[in-house]
Amino acid sequence: MTTRRTVVMGIGGLALAGGGYAAGAFHEARLQSDTRLFAQGELIETRSGALEFAIAGSGSPLMMIHGTGGGFDQGLLFAAGLRQRGFRVIAPSRFGYLGSAFPEDASPAHQADVLVELLDHLGIDRLPVVGGSAGALTAAEFALRHPSRCSHLVLLVPAANLTDRDPVQFTALQEIAVNMVLGSDLWFWALARLTPEQMIRTLLATDPALLDQVSEGERRRARAILDQIFPISRKVNGLRTDGFWAGTPTTTAHDRITVRTLILSCDDDLFGTAATARLLAERIPGAALTIYPTGGHIWLGRDTEVTTEISSFVAEAQIP
Repeated sequence: MTTRRTVVMGIGGLALAGGGYAAGAFHEARLQSDTRLFAQGELIETRSGALEFAIAGSGSPLMMIHGTGGGFDQGLLFAAGLRQRGFRVIAPSRFGYLGSAFPEDASPAHQADVLVELLDHLGIDRLPVVGGSAGALTAAEFALRHPSRCSHLVLLVPAANLTDRDPVQFTALQEIAVNMVLGSDLWFWALARLTPEQMIRTLLATDPALLDQVSEGERRRARAILDQIFPISRKVNGLRTDGFWAGTPTTTAHDRITVRTLILSCDDDLFGTAATARLLAERIPGAALTIYPTGGHIWLGRDTEVTTEISSFVAEAQIP
């Protein structure tokens, strides 16, 4: 019923706003999103088409692979704390997101192979790889398939179907609402502004009640993660592909990963990644595991802790 009310409120809100005002505000939002993305990313041509990426910061390189609804911009946001700790963050846009190609084989394994071409282009032999949410699918494959290029693996609120059952289950009404949002920039923009807390619950799998318990900076980070999904039309292929691979029983041989691994999640993640994280920790040899009691899918209120834990983990001497 909550999702139904959200949709009805969105329709009513658009009507009340008035066609002219709503159209103008929506157009301005599109311009702002284009300005935000303009000239930040770079493109290289790979054997699978264009690959977009961005780099921020200076120091030791670290690759941050974004989650569902992201792109290089989300990767940079996820790693903002790490950049402040002295890392040079490499943030690619995965297949189907923003300026990156969408090849016929858009699997996490294929994406992992293409990321090697990015490292070759940048002249980077080896670096830590962090994958957030659905980006953890690609990060795990990268560590498995290219261990000589991956010094440390971090799986952050990892998406994966390890039990032959999709961990993300939507009701029929939620499916309708999600499909409406995925199919329309206008719908996403309207609902993100009229009912942002419900969007944080549904799309970011985080209890909006946490917003009242965290700092203003963390509230801004939550809103930024939601806002960066817009324009959704430039991410639809990636979104739908993520839904498929995250919901399909995994074929990744996690038990054969030899790279030092850290897995982080939150018990109240509404996408159920805490259970996934525990299973991954059992499968990946020697993996370290931290489960925070609260934070949801965007580790709300935990960003400093997460940054510190990743920084400390990466700083540890690598086991030969």
